[in-house]
Amino acid sequence: MDGGGRFLEIDMARGLAIVMMVTFHTLYDLNFFHIVSINVYYGFWRYFAFTTATLFLLVVGISLSISHGRAARSLSGFILAKKFLLRGVGIFCCGLLVTLVTALFLREGYVCFGILHLIGVSVMLSPFFFRFKKWNAVIGLVIIVIGWFLSIHTGPVWLLPFGIHPATFWSVDYTPLFPWFGVVLIGISVGEFLYPECERSFSLPAMPAMIRAPLAFMGQHSLILYLIHQPVIILLLVALTGKTLMGFF
Repeated sequence: MDGGGRFLEIDMARGLAIVMMVTFHTLYDLNFFHIVSINVYYGFWRYFAFTTATLFLLVVGISLSISHGRAARSLSGFILAKKFLLRGVGIFCCGLLVTLVTALFLREGYVCFGILHLIGVSVMLSPFFFRFKKWNAVIGLVIIVIGWFLSIHTGPVWLLPFGIHPATFWSVDYTPLFPWFGVVLIGISVGEFLYPECERSFSLPAMPAMIRAPLAFMGQHSLILYLIHQPVIILLLVALTGKTLMGFF
């Protein structure tokens, strides 16, 4: 364990996911604002986006497993569940902020239930699943399969969080509970395997500080980086293209 009770490899994995996210969203914005034509909806970059989201959510699950193990040493029952409920509500509210901002600027395709909404709800639901420990991998796989089945069906807008949506729906970030909550549950199971009793069960290889430090830093500040990265990318594109900000929207 590293300083402050953090695990370096988890911060680095989260930091790597941030780098991947910024890379994809930069390319997405270049295409979305008709600056450079890049096919981000199919092929390599589509799989890259799925890999990025999967890494993020696996790390969320692993972190939840460790956090729960530590908290359970001194808390139990509703008090323990309340800790995760409040944390999830805070993250979900950040997701609502993303909804508001994208609705104001994009109007169409704004974020209704994106990855922050998903993480917030996943954290709130996690107390119901910690008891299953390593079996969460099986539950997670079932949820992923259900998600695939639901994805080929359409339905009313209120079912958006569950992976069912109207035929005409689209969003720049849509990450429903089915299948993506399944990835979080698999992450909780992985956490049980790799960090029994909240201790690392493996040795870390030596890594150059020039790689280790920036990734760990980004991983430790992932939420704020998530919230500011798109405005920063857009402002940079404004500066590089000479367009006005309103010219993008």
